[in-house]
Amino acid sequence: MGKSKGLFNCTGPLLCAPSHGLTPLCLAGALRGQIIGGHEAKPHSHPYMAYLKLGLSSCGGFLVAPDWVMTAAHCLEGNITVVLGAHNVYQPEPSQQVRGVLKYYPHPAYNPKTVTNDIMLLKLTAKARLNKYVRTIGLPKSSSDLPTGTSCSIAGWGLIDEDQITSKLFEAEVSIYSRRKCVLFYPHLDDGMVCAGSFHQMKDTSQVRGDSGGPLVCNKVAQGIVSFGHDSPPGVYARIANYLPWIKKVMKK
Repeated sequence: MGKSKGLFNCTGPLLCAPSHGLTPLCLAGALRGQIIGGHEAKPHSHPYMAYLKLGLSSCGGFLVAPDWVMTAAHCLEGNITVVLGAHNVYQPEPSQQVRGVLKYYPHPAYNPKTVTNDIMLLKLTAKARLNKYVRTIGLPKSSSDLPTGTSCSIAGWGLIDEDQITSKLFEAEVSIYSRRKCVLFYPHLDDGMVCAGSFHQMKDTSQVRGDSGGPLVCNKVAQGIVSFGHDSPPGVYARIANYLPWIKKVMKK
C-alpha cells in the first residue's frame, strides 16, 4: 500500500503508468502534502480554506457554503474536525472556528484504486460565522474546461520541503496543464480530472503540492480539488465543473 508524504497520511494502492523505457511512473492514492517552492501566505488571504483534522493526520478543504465544506473523497479516514479561519493551525487563534461534521457525502462512484471521482462534501454541525477571516468561495458556473496555461493557485498546511513541516498556511502558483500531454503521465485521466503544475522552475523547486483535499483556485473560483500526483509535476485535481449536478443535489438535502 502506498502512502503520501505530508501532514496527512493517506493510503491506497499504487498506480503505475508506462514511462517510455524509464522507471515506471507510480503514484499514491493522494497528492503529496507539499508546497515546495511556494511561500507563506499572507495571514487570512485565503479565508475559504479549511484545515481538516483526521486523528494524527490532516487534509485540506474549502468552505463552499456557511455549512458545507468540500474536500477529496480519499480524505475520509474516520471522524473529521473542521478548523476554519486559521493561519497557524498549531495556535488557538481568535479567528478560528471549529466545527464537527454532521454528515459525510463522498461521491458514490469514488474509486480508491483509480482515484476517480475524488470529491466529497461535508455537512457541518453548525453554520460558520462569515467575516473577514472566514468566507465561502465560488464554484464553476459551467462544465467547460479551463484553457491550458490558465494561472491558478494552491494553498495548504503540508510539507514545504522533504522534511520540513509548517504550521502556517503556504501558497504557490500553478497553471493548467494540457490534457493531451497530461494523459502521457496518467493514462487513466478522465473528464473528472484536471492537471496543473509549475514548469518554469528547476525540478527541485517545482514540486508544488498543496494539502490533499485543498482547492485549485483559478480567477477566484474553486476549479479543482488536490487529488494525486507523481513526485514531480503535473499534479492531478478532481475537476469540480464535472460534478456540478451532483453537488447541487447533495447541497439541497
